[in-house]
Amino acid sequence: METIISGVGSYLPENAVTNTELAKRIDTSDEWIRSRSGIGQRHFAADDQSTSDMAREAAWNALEQAGLKPTDIGLIIVATVTPDKTFPSTAVYVQQKLGVPPCIAFDVSAACAGFIYAMNVAHSFITTGQVKHALIIGAEKLSCFLDWNDRATCVLFGDGAGAAILSGVPARTAARPRGVLSTYLAADGRLAKHLYADGGPSTTGTVGQVRMNGKEVFRNAVQEIAGAVFEVTERAKVSRHDIDWFVPHQANIRIIHSCAKKLELDESKVIVTIDKHANTSSASIPLALDIGIRDGRIKRGDLLVFAALGGGLAWGSALVRY
Repeated sequence: METIISGVGSYLPENAVTNTELAKRIDTSDEWIRSRSGIGQRHFAADDQSTSDMAREAAWNALEQAGLKPTDIGLIIVATVTPDKTFPSTAVYVQQKLGVPPCIAFDVSAACAGFIYAMNVAHSFITTGQVKHALIIGAEKLSCFLDWNDRATCVLFGDGAGAAILSGVPARTAARPRGVLSTYLAADGRLAKHLYADGGPSTTGTVGQVRMNGKEVFRNAVQEIAGAVFEVTERAKVSRHDIDWFVPHQANIRIIHSCAKKLELDESKVIVTIDKHANTSSASIPLALDIGIRDGRIKRGDLLVFAALGGGLAWGSALVRY
């Protein structure tokens, strides 16, 4: 079996907040934010809008593109660090809101690398024959736990959701492989202190707020994201120069440019959305993928590489023939 991407979808809340608007709330400026991150605006969810609400909208769009119904789905994985509730999983609320009958449903928590972790897990379920169609979603409401007194972090994040349907199809013996060609995941808990939320049910009894050591995250991101891309191309015996599109986590434009340079990829082959969406953590890669497909840049047969690093520190990559 091959695991192909049969549909993608995304959702952004209606409330788009520009840097100039944000500067009315905190001590910052459009120039300060753009020069350090490449961000021009971000979207914030409404107070009564949950992570599963955004995930549902992205999922509907992915189902429509795939030509599938909720009853076709056998697995739902939601990658998020902002779940609706401590338990049960956000995935079961998405299942409920979509009308998916009893199936496998759970969340993964790998922060910005969450969508790649979810893709890896879903790929394993499909290739072992346990499910035919898997719905994987990256969805975040990061605005709910930002520290508005810390301008180094609060200006970087936004809300949104992106989804993909992974489907198992028979491998074609006479044609080049399609779908997920190779994946790579890693984490190093010794580096957790550099990017985390300072709360939790068993420690503080609170949600906490985002804390980040920007310099260390930047250094590790460039090193590990590039290394993760080297790893998946080597595993698939594919040259980096054959990559049609690099779809990285949208954390910082300088990280993206540095990774592209390290990988010797022309910037014209990089999908960039950070200027419009900011850092949406696990939602950023599927959001960028959806935009790249719907605007016509990414076409069937193109070779894509996804890569991300986030809290944990956790990182990973996936090589996919779309």
